[in-house]
Amino acid sequence: MGCCTVLTPQEQRILNEEAGQLNSRYSQKGRERVNNILNSFKRTAPRISLDRARFMTDSFKETQGQPLVLRWAKALKHIVENIPVHIGEYDLVVGRADGHPGRHGLIYPELDGGFLDQALERLTQGKTPYIITDEDIRAAKEEIVPYWKGKTFHEILAAALPEDTRKLIFDPDDMFYQRYVVTQTASIRSSLQWVHDYEKVLKRGFGDLKREAEEKLAALDPLNPKDIVEKRPFLEAAVLACESVIIFAKRYARLAAEMAAQESDGRRRKELLEIAGICQWVPENPARTFQEAVQSVWLTQVVSRLEQNIGAVVGNGRMDQYFYPYYKKDIEEGRITEESALELLESLWINMAQFVNLKVSPAGADFTEGYSHWEALTIGGKTRDGKDATNGLSYLILRSKREFPLNYPDLAARIHVQSPEQFIHQVSETIKEGSGFPKLLNDEEIIPLLLAKGAAIEEANDYCASGCSEVRMVNRETYTSPCAWLNLGSALEMALNDGKIKAFNNERVGAGTGDPRNFATFDHFWKAYLAQQEFILKHAFIQQYVVDILRPKNFAAPMASVLHDLCMKECKDLHAGDIPDSINLGFYDLLGFGTVVDSLAAIKKLVYDDKRITMDELLEALDSNFEGREVIRQLCLNAPKYGNNDMYADSIGRDIEAHAISFSKRYPTASGGELDVRYVPVTSHIPLGKIVGATPNGRKAGMPLSDGGGPSHGADTRGPSANLNSIANTKCMGAKERAARLVNLKLSPSAVAGNEGTGKLMSIIRTFCDLKLWHLQFNVINRETLLAAQEDPEKYRNLLVRVAGYSAYFVDLSTELQNEIIARTEHVF
Repeated sequence: MGCCTVLTPQEQRILNEEAGQLNSRYSQKGRERVNNILNSFKRTAPRISLDRARFMTDSFKETQGQPLVLRWAKALKHIVENIPVHIGEYDLVVGRADGHPGRHGLIYPELDGGFLDQALERLTQGKTPYIITDEDIRAAKEEIVPYWKGKTFHEILAAALPEDTRKLIFDPDDMFYQRYVVTQTASIRSSLQWVHDYEKVLKRGFGDLKREAEEKLAALDPLNPKDIVEKRPFLEAAVLACESVIIFAKRYARLAAEMAAQESDGRRRKELLEIAGICQWVPENPARTFQEAVQSVWLTQVVSRLEQNIGAVVGNGRMDQYFYPYYKKDIEEGRITEESALELLESLWINMAQFVNLKVSPAGADFTEGYSHWEALTIGGKTRDGKDATNGLSYLILRSKREFPLNYPDLAARIHVQSPEQFIHQVSETIKEGSGFPKLLNDEEIIPLLLAKGAAIEEANDYCASGCSEVRMVNRETYTSPCAWLNLGSALEMALNDGKIKAFNNERVGAGTGDPRNFATFDHFWKAYLAQQEFILKHAFIQQYVVDILRPKNFAAPMASVLHDLCMKECKDLHAGDIPDSINLGFYDLLGFGTVVDSLAAIKKLVYDDKRITMDELLEALDSNFEGREVIRQLCLNAPKYGNNDMYADSIGRDIEAHAISFSKRYPTASGGELDVRYVPVTSHIPLGKIVGATPNGRKAGMPLSDGGGPSHGADTRGPSANLNSIANTKCMGAKERAARLVNLKLSPSAVAGNEGTGKLMSIIRTFCDLKLWHLQFNVINRETLLAAQEDPEKYRNLLVRVAGYSAYFVDLSTELQNEIIARTEHVF
């Protein structure tokens, strides 16, 4: 790097060979415990854990023919009774979904059991490999695969889809793979991102929740068929689920007591006895202290991980709200200090970091690079009565993110017009650290949309981050069906090729819209494009309808249901799909938005308005991947671009969204809910781009599509404000069928250096808030650092970057994704 290059604190640590350490010797003091735990696993590959899969399989073999929710509860109890438990030598907050030290990922056989034998070799290779024992490989092939073959949701869904939809989604030669035109995600996870009611756990405990279920069970009418056939199995499952959490906690209490009896170090013996007492009390009973609250929430999360594969990993909710009363009380009574509270929180972060969101199917792996994770933790925002919610714990969590170099948890800050200046300042200083935290969610956009969808004001005010850039209203939402991703680049290619896709040997996949050489006006071409967009929307909605019908027959979540007010009220499992008084907010993602907006703008400008080239010349250039057609490519690259506050391009983007919204309004889900338009790719814009040929914006064949709801790579040349204004220009503000737009903004560290730079960053955040954009996240990093990391990955092993709704270690990403991050516009202003 040049002598005058401004470095982020993260970059400076790497150059000082302090990567993986805390920011200074001062901030390391008192954190010896979390540093020791971090150092014990950060350099080792995660382990594929088969214990949950084996015990799930054993239980399901014994409960054939019983109601699904009851089978699931019995399996959960069997798992928590038998899975090995482990407490590490430095652990302060205990509980694991695997009985071995270090990082681990679980196998969920209900999703992957039928083809697990095909996947194991792939999972142990590549840039983010896993390790597995020979014994577990044998068990997978001999015990798990034979039982689940033909029973996994992947196989059931593929068989149930109409033939034309199935042929569009799955590879006809191997149903294990998808074609990436319309991509279903329902078979790679049991549920969408989810957040439990942790406040309920802390205030009531699972013992009281069990008592409630038992009372409801005793009150059933023995003559009412509905009570006997539907409600009784649910309530019996609810009782078992509560018992499972309590059993699991008490196993840790016994282990801690046994370890204390053998411990020679007096300080550690005292810690183990305290852990034993805490786990004996919570989460069965209400938490009384901050440490009990932290332990109670973590054990709830571990059992949740054992219960089901929540797509984005179970979220943390509004931690600065539900923990704050315990933190405040303990501080005031002298039970803890700010430093000891920080140690507890960072022990929790370390526990989260040891659970890896393992994706077995190839589609899941392609879309979630770099050991992706989204255990979203929300700070800031508003209280239920509309006041600013920022408190001392909000700032303590931000401090931890600045001082502790770990990409767990995935921190989200809620911003609104009355967010305190101090909070915006501390958020900005944390972003300047350079590791991608926190991502921002905008109350001024999200709360009005939730109100329009039927929420009460106090529910909307209390939303929390959940997953990549999604949100949840605890106790009101119930939609859990994973949803589809739509490749807009494929729709564009089909409009240019009469429904054919070159990557599929020019197979006609889409609608027959004719030869674009014969289109006399842009309006004619626009109608052809909309026909192709409607074609993929149609099949996305068909697959979603089938998914919604099938899921209640294949998934249950009794513990998650116990923690949901409406599920308990109606005695229905969370995955039932038709829970009265709930709000069902599904979605579909439009991917490659910027690529297509720019391509349509180029066609309109160059072919029809200015007549610089003919459609025939454009198609020849695309067919040749611009080889020998560099003049035409340069014209395409210099046509109007989304991301520059230019309505020539932005108005096309708004029309794309308007068409999708009109489709959403016409066709509800199987449970009567709506599917909202979203733009959240995770890392799918990489594999989706591989099947799309060259596009009229100058992009070459197979290259990544644009990322999320933002502009194409390098297209936004007029600064961050113009970028954000373009995104606002393309929104259909008068429609409620809208949801998350993931937006990445990459800033040069020199642009935000010093107090002046902090002020600039604060202004960008206020602009984001004023424009009512849903989501914003930052990469503050030098391009030279990213290039150096590609050349010397070992030196940059701990370099964190923001990817797509999560941060990951740069060297763990594929070369394609690394290059995509490098290609994002680096704003200097």
